[in-house]
Amino acid sequence: MRRGVTIGQAAAFVGVTVKTVRHYHKLGLVAEPERDSSGYRRYGSGELLQLVQVRTLAAAGVPLAEIGPMLDADAAQFGAALADVERQLTERIDELVTRRDTLHRLADGDRALLPDRACAILDRMSGLGFGPDYVAAQREVLVLARALVPEGFDGFLAQLENGLDDPEYVDLARRGQEAETWESDDPRIEELATAMADRYLANPALQGDHASLRAWSRASAQYELINNHREDQAPVAARLTALTEAKLRAAGVPVPHR
Repeated sequence: MRRGVTIGQAAAFVGVTVKTVRHYHKLGLVAEPERDSSGYRRYGSGELLQLVQVRTLAAAGVPLAEIGPMLDADAAQFGAALADVERQLTERIDELVTRRDTLHRLADGDRALLPDRACAILDRMSGLGFGPDYVAAQREVLVLARALVPEGFDGFLAQLENGLDDPEYVDLARRGQEAETWESDDPRIEELATAMADRYLANPALQGDHASLRAWSRASAQYELINNHREDQAPVAARLTALTEAKLRAAGVPVPHR
């Protein structure tokens, strides 16, 4: 009569479930012992050793489909296979770390969708006295710009940074926010558009670099979507933007057409 232990005992000794042992048998990773005279399969030291080897490799992250060839490999092949598994695990770890970092950024609001540089711009806007609605709208603009015109995004950030460094531009932008409460035919809208266009012309850094301008000039459809992303945009804001852009185009600045 063959000496050994039952499948349940073997599974318990090795630290897996009976279902797992049967799965290893099905995949051919562990030899299935013959039944004894009582009709039970008895696991001896050889089968237990195989179970331990398979369980150890599986716990280390080796895919089950790759364990069979590894068990039959010589020392050099086994080492090479382990190195390949280590490489795959490292890639998975890097991916998981990236996912974890994304989760952390999700908990931090804007940082899930925008790089730190863009978030710093939004923080500066709040610190310079722009209202929460304005900052929220700018956040949406940044998210859309990054997704729709990625090649022009860094240049757009530079434009915003240059604008926040320009006290006169900041003052005009704040007036533009206040103008949203004006009547759409208020003559001050035309005056403000002229002042804003003049400021862009006086400080070319506000217009963006050549690469950014080229990127945006090729993305007129995206530009329109970004500029009109809020259906509840105040008519005055739309008119002020249109007037300013028209004046800049007239001065030779390649502002995309809507």
